[in-house]
Amino acid sequence: MSSALILLGALGMYGLWRLVRNQFSTSPLDNLPGPPSGSFFTGNMLQLFHNDSWGYQKKLVDTYGRASKFRSFFGARGLHLYDTKAIHSVWVKDHEYYSRGDIFNQGTELMIGPGLLATQGDTHRRQRKMLNPVFSAAHMRNMTPFFHRIVGKLREAIEARVAADEKELDIAEWMGRTALELIGQGGLGHSFDPLTKESSDDHTEAIKAMIPSFIEYAWLRMFVPYFRYLGPKWLRRKILEFAPIRGLQRLRYISDIMYDRANEIWDEKKRAAEVGDEAIQHSVVGGKDLMSILLKANSAAREEDKLPEDELVGQMSTLILAGVDTTSNALSRILHLLALYPEVQTQLRAELTEAHENYGEAIPYDDLMQLPYLDAVCRETLRLHPPVTISQRQAVCDAVVPLSEPIRGLDGTLIDQIIVPKGTYVLLNNKASNTDKALWGEDAEEWKPERWLQPLPPALEEARVPGIYSNLMTFGGGSYSCIGFKFSQLEMKVVLATLVPSFVFDLPDKPVNWAWAGVAYPTMGGGDITRAEMSIKIKSVKG
Repeated sequence: MSSALILLGALGMYGLWRLVRNQFSTSPLDNLPGPPSGSFFTGNMLQLFHNDSWGYQKKLVDTYGRASKFRSFFGARGLHLYDTKAIHSVWVKDHEYYSRGDIFNQGTELMIGPGLLATQGDTHRRQRKMLNPVFSAAHMRNMTPFFHRIVGKLREAIEARVAADEKELDIAEWMGRTALELIGQGGLGHSFDPLTKESSDDHTEAIKAMIPSFIEYAWLRMFVPYFRYLGPKWLRRKILEFAPIRGLQRLRYISDIMYDRANEIWDEKKRAAEVGDEAIQHSVVGGKDLMSILLKANSAAREEDKLPEDELVGQMSTLILAGVDTTSNALSRILHLLALYPEVQTQLRAELTEAHENYGEAIPYDDLMQLPYLDAVCRETLRLHPPVTISQRQAVCDAVVPLSEPIRGLDGTLIDQIIVPKGTYVLLNNKASNTDKALWGEDAEEWKPERWLQPLPPALEEARVPGIYSNLMTFGGGSYSCIGFKFSQLEMKVVLATLVPSFVFDLPDKPVNWAWAGVAYPTMGGGDITRAEMSIKIKSVKG
């Protein structure tokens, strides 16, 4: 282990050198407005990234505007943006000048493997080319019937607990379980949870704990880019196992559980493929899940386009990490808002009840997607409360970012473009763009589903927001946009179309708070802020 200690010492010296260099060097970003550094070592990162950072993020937006600087780890300067022209440059026009960053890519690969969330460049393009067809609208249509079956089990489970009386249930728990089962069957062809009885295991607990743990131990992220220098994988593993850091051991435990389960499911799918089409047809969803389709396409692909086994396994954990917390917490948010605004809940219930009368219990995909008020409720919630509020990029070379309107620098001059030095981290504020009053109007920070039933403001149409969904930043844009946004929309709409006509949702006795860990999640007043929890009063519409 002596060589490892030497390496650790060298990394410590390198970190100290970076700290001194960043404190005394100059940068093109120095003339931008921005908050004072919160820490010599961590800059503003622990203010920006912790469970209750809403106030600080809002202050950053309101005080310093569409483009500002902040301090990152070791005092490095970063750029915070919600200017639409600047974001278009970063996400679309000059996307090759930016990656998701060493901290994000390497940290994600360490946790869940080389899936779509952890790769970049040619590897990312090859993976995305292979995955794009399986997330098409055609495949979503094929999935709709068994989505209805799964969510029907959720309704039965809630009915059994509510019966004739109003009950307070942890709806965040049920949304998490449902999202996992939907991604399990629809994404992996594997059933995690029958949704008919209380169910929990190490894997589901690890999934729930992963994203909150990222923020709880955010300070560890600054060391991620240097971990690869600690020798071969087996040595890095040994160092990790013996490191006396509670947070590191917690993350290792979560990663190991997710890796082991992904490999178990992968082995099941390989055995089914070896037996032949008959075994696949008798699987959970008859071979219509995303991974089965991907495996079939991968087998037929040209040799240079094929994904190796480690990347295929990595996609499985990626689907779970990207698809469970985001969608389940978005659904929890909608149900919370429906409890806060009963008149919206009543109007939505009327539309959905009429749709069931017209189309039957399982509303077909195209008809479900076109229900106007359901769509308005979903869009407005994703606008005002995007599950992922901030995305990040890192400049891989010197770049220039144009601004839609000039800002005033600290020296009084007007700035219409920003020079971004190589290595700079850029934070793109999805929520701030989605609630920019200059684009959305003075009521931009109010939840009003009806805004989507009328023409959008001309300023918004003219701004050319680079997001892939409804003039919103919620699902990102460009080459790293959310590939599964149609899958997420289908989940949300099937769940709401099933539950809202059957149940009335009301506020609990305790307040519902919203915490942040990269993804927004609900907590109860006085409860554990590191876990998602949201009790809601529920009663049957019939009773």
